[in-house]
Amino acid sequence: MAALPTSYLFVPANRRERYAKALDSGADAVIVDLEDAVGPQLKVEARAALDEWLRQHGPQPRLWVRVNAADTDWHEADVAAFTGMPIAGIVLPKAESPAAIAAIAKRLGGSGQGVIALIETAAGIAAMREIARMAGVVRLAFGSIDLQVDLGMQCDAVESELAHLRVEMVLASRLAGIAPPIDGVTAAFDDMPFLVAAVQRSLHLGFGAKLCIHPKQVAAVNAGFRPTAQELAWARAVMAAVDKGDGGAISLDGRMIDKPVILQAQRFLQRGGLV
Repeated sequence: MAALPTSYLFVPANRRERYAKALDSGADAVIVDLEDAVGPQLKVEARAALDEWLRQHGPQPRLWVRVNAADTDWHEADVAAFTGMPIAGIVLPKAESPAAIAAIAKRLGGSGQGVIALIETAAGIAAMREIARMAGVVRLAFGSIDLQVDLGMQCDAVESELAHLRVEMVLASRLAGIAPPIDGVTAAFDDMPFLVAAVQRSLHLGFGAKLCIHPKQVAAVNAGFRPTAQELAWARAVMAAVDKGDGGAISLDGRMIDKPVILQAQRFLQRGGLV
């Protein structure tokens, strides 16, 4: 089984020359952005440019499109243009309304495309568990910067004030049975130690991926979510002991191997793309 994507790199939709570069950056997935990265006067032109590029370059299974929010004039045309395209799916910003997600899911039909719901407002937080359970939603993503603005918060550099909301997003994803959520961007793309620490916090809180705003961030994000060699060796040893067992009590290096230990080993292997 292939490992789930851990890095999602944004690229502005109106910078067509950057699409291929983003796909070659090492990012697991690329989000072409029609929303924040594109000014109002350029949105129609950017949509047309992306549509043309996709028709010229064929299937792009790692590419997502962030459409404009459901309450904007561009949303309907954005969704109509890219549902059914041979891409991974649609990223919905300002996700607040289950009805808006249901409308997108209806368009997607059996295309195999998914929806990433970007939670970045108070209303989105309030509806998060319902949104996570909607048909078509494959992941939640945390829009931490926009959320701070919406809530009137002034967070510290590590956004410690938002830790409980991050845990709530992990919980909503787990209850819905979807993949671990995607953490928000780190704006300081030249500060690698800060980014590495941010990825570690995301991982420790239960996130499975992170949004990136610059190609420089991709390698650190991928490495941060990847199991270490020691973790993979331990996971293999655990599963080997389980396979050799007779169904009774099993121990490894003086430690009992029970169900939580087995599940942790399986998660390491899954994150490493080995199961």
